[in-house]
Amino acid sequence: MNRSTAPANPCEQALARWCERFEAQPLKVAVAFSAGADSTALLLAAQQRWPGRLVALHVHHGLQAAADDFESHARRFCARHGVELRVERVRASPEPGQSPEDAARLARYAALARLAHGADVGCVLLGQHADDQAETLLLALSRGAGVPGLASMPERFERAGMCFGRPLLDVPARALRTWLLSEGHAFVDDPSNADTRFTRNRIRAVLMPAWEVCFPGFRPMLARTARHAAQAQRLLDELAVLDLAQTGVPPQIVRLQALSRDRQTNALRHWLRSSAGVAAATAQLDELLDQIEACTTRGHRIHLKVGPGHVERDGECLRYTPAL
Repeated sequence: MNRSTAPANPCEQALARWCERFEAQPLKVAVAFSAGADSTALLLAAQQRWPGRLVALHVHHGLQAAADDFESHARRFCARHGVELRVERVRASPEPGQSPEDAARLARYAALARLAHGADVGCVLLGQHADDQAETLLLALSRGAGVPGLASMPERFERAGMCFGRPLLDVPARALRTWLLSEGHAFVDDPSNADTRFTRNRIRAVLMPAWEVCFPGFRPMLARTARHAAQAQRLLDELAVLDLAQTGVPPQIVRLQALSRDRQTNALRHWLRSSAGVAAATAQLDELLDQIEACTTRGHRIHLKVGPGHVERDGECLRYTPAL
C-alpha cells in the first residue's frame, strides 16, 4: 500500500499539534521506547516527522523475567526500521516508605535523561496516552488530591536538565493498538499491567470499563478536565510568586499574616515546592497555618514536620530544615 493511501498513524497529528503548541523542532529527538504499543506507535510517527534525527531510548528495569525479551524486541524493531537505539540497565531499590513502582519510575527518568544527554538530544517524547491520563485523574480523585493532582500529567516538563514531552494525551489506547495491528507492527505487552494488586491496574480493569458504559467516549473529557486544572495551577503559581515577592523568601511571618488564609496556603505550598522540593499534606499545612496565626509574640515557637524535614521559625521568618 502506498504511503498516500495507507491509514494514518493516529500519533502523527497529535505529534504535530504538540510541536505547534510548544514550538518544538529540536535538531535531534528521542522516544522513550519500552517496545509496548504506545511507544511503538509514537516511535514510528516520530521517525516519519524527523527522519535521520531520531533516537530510541530503552530502560531495562530488571524487575521481571520478561525484561530481557522487551530489550531483545526493541533491538530487533529498531534495527528493522533503521532507528538508533540506546539502552541502559538500572536497578531501582526503593527508599524506606517508597513503593517499588515509584523507585522504578524515578530511576527510569534519570536513565532516560542520561541517555538523552549522551545522544545530544533536545527532547525525550513519552508515550502516555488518553487512557493513562484518565487513570491518573481517577487515581488523584480517589486520593482527595488538590489542583496539582487533578492537573495529572503535564504535556511538557523538565527533569534532570532534559525536556520531556507527552504528545499523545488526547489519543485513546485503542486507536494506537488498532492502527498497529492493521499495519502489522509487532509490540510487546507487559504482563505486570494485568496485576490487580496495583491500584492503577484495578482502575484500568474495573473503573474504566464502568465509566465507558455510563459515559461513552469519556477519555477526552477527563483529559480536558486535567488541562483546566493545569491552567488553574499555573495561575495559582503566578499568584504565589506575587505574594512571595511581598513576604520575602523565606517568608516573613508578619507579612504572611497579612494575607488571607487561602493565599497563605498557596504561597507556602509554592515556597516549599520550589525551595525544598517538598509537597506538604493538607493536614500539615492546616497545622502550620494555625501556628502562624498564633505567632504574635517574639518568643513564639513554630515547629512542624513537613515531608522529610521541618518548618521552623527563624527570627522573623520561616525556614525549612531538611532531615539529616
